[in-house]
Amino acid sequence: MNGTMILFHFPEGTDHGTINKFMQKFYGQDSTSWKGKYVYHRHGFLEGIPHRKLLRGVIILRNEDVQMVLDFLGQYSLTLHVREVKLTEDDENILRETH
Repeated sequence: MNGTMILFHFPEGTDHGTINKFMQKFYGQDSTSWKGKYVYHRHGFLEGIPHRKLLRGVIILRNEDVQMVLDFLGQYSLTLHVREVKLTEDDENILRETH
């Protein structure tokens, strides 16, 4: 079975605040309040989409989910590389799971 790998990165010199906000919106984030009294989770765009995160900025998706992810990523000034890949058995199992 084939899937799609998307690699993305911000241009050099992009401020860390912009990158951090993007990562929160894309991947989600667990946060704690000052002194650790409260714990909460910020939902990320990818959380509802079966995917495999290989590294920061490298994900594998089912082919049917690619356009939705590219539409989201297209809102940012990212360099994108998209490739069709042959999925391993482990990849297939992860992409079958529902999030």
